[in-house]
Amino acid sequence: MKKLLSILIFTFIFWGNLPIAAASNAETNFAQKLSQVLQNGTLSEALTLFENMPENLKGDVDLKTLHASLLLSAGKTGDAEKIASDLLSKQPKNVDVLLLNSMIAKQKNNAVKKIQYLNQIVAIEPNNPEANIELGNDQATKRKYRNARDYYLKALKGDPNNIEALFGHAKMSYYLHKDDDSKASFNKILELDPYNAPSYSYLAKFEAEARHFKTATEYLTKAISLEPDNSDYYLDLGNYHRESRKFAEAEKAWKKAVELDPDYFLGYAYLAGLYDEQNKFDLAYENYWKVIQKNPEYYYAYESLGMIAWHKEDYANSIKFFGSAYKANPNNVSYALMVAANYQKMKKPQDCKTFTEKAMKNLDRNSFEYLTLRLLHDMTGDSTLTLKVQSEESKKKKGKYLYYLAVYWDLKGKLDLAHKYYAEVLEIQGADFFEYRLAEWAQSPK
Repeated sequence: MKKLLSILIFTFIFWGNLPIAAASNAETNFAQKLSQVLQNGTLSEALTLFENMPENLKGDVDLKTLHASLLLSAGKTGDAEKIASDLLSKQPKNVDVLLLNSMIAKQKNNAVKKIQYLNQIVAIEPNNPEANIELGNDQATKRKYRNARDYYLKALKGDPNNIEALFGHAKMSYYLHKDDDSKASFNKILELDPYNAPSYSYLAKFEAEARHFKTATEYLTKAISLEPDNSDYYLDLGNYHRESRKFAEAEKAWKKAVELDPDYFLGYAYLAGLYDEQNKFDLAYENYWKVIQKNPEYYYAYESLGMIAWHKEDYANSIKFFGSAYKANPNNVSYALMVAANYQKMKKPQDCKTFTEKAMKNLDRNSFEYLTLRLLHDMTGDSTLTLKVQSEESKKKKGKYLYYLAVYWDLKGKLDLAHKYYAEVLEIQGADFFEYRLAEWAQSPK
């Protein structure tokens, strides 16, 4: 809509300042006043001028298109639609009229009509920038990135310096891993508009992916200088600092992101992870809790809260948090195992049995999950699980269930045997399961 308006406004500013030999004084005065208002006035003033438009100009297609476009911009969709429908009946192949009608359909959330009009435009002008950009945006929203990219390329054939088309092409190329094409378009945008902050932010992403964090930070700092209130930039900046092991700078960036957008969970999640890594458990706990408040479906925060509560020997809260994680992701039986272990820590064997009976109900009786839950349910009969664990080839699976064998012996008071299994967990290289960290804590003093 903005693009259509800018084209029409340019046309009438230009036209309104030309001497019109065949026009009456009233028509010439109207044109000149309209051009002045479009340059320096308000939308309301421009619409008021149309109320007193000379009779001879009321049938002018371009003026009516401009009038309807201004009405649409003012939120008067119904009035704009009346004019647009009349124009379409008289000028069914007028590209500006079709574009106007597509924008009205978009405003009314009529996607079918919008696409219909846009397709009519590209049938007349295959490389029409405005129509192809809108079609590209539609495909991008549906995550059909290849189709979207094709539309943006057509738009660029019609207007090689169209910044919106360049940005769309650059972004789709980024998603499609066509990095050279993406960088070329972002750099061209900056040649045309050196103040385009999003282009700097995407160029920063490329540098970060290449682990050139210093250059990435420089690009992003430029973006921030242009759009200082964009919280997404600070989220990325924090990540680049963290990867550079500049933890204080990362913390500062993420705090700024939270300040700018206090309702978005991700800034709190990043802060919580940073504090957690540094064993600042109170701050980590506080921020994980904020994550849950902002986004209750982010169950990883429940997992982390459950771990911290376990470490603090706050078993009641650990049950609550691991229970919430298990409810959100019942396929992860590790959460159920931690609930069971917490009940045993609290010396509530009957509560443990009630819980594990439900958790075991649909499990394969020969599976690790069933056997481990059964072990914590009965608190006896470890031999079957021990043999199965020792013969397991997957290091990750073996490490997870070695941990629960260690917990079992810990609960039984056989600390030497427990620490033997904890130590075996810690021998696993590149471990990426949360039980590994619990094993680390078990092997080190609080």
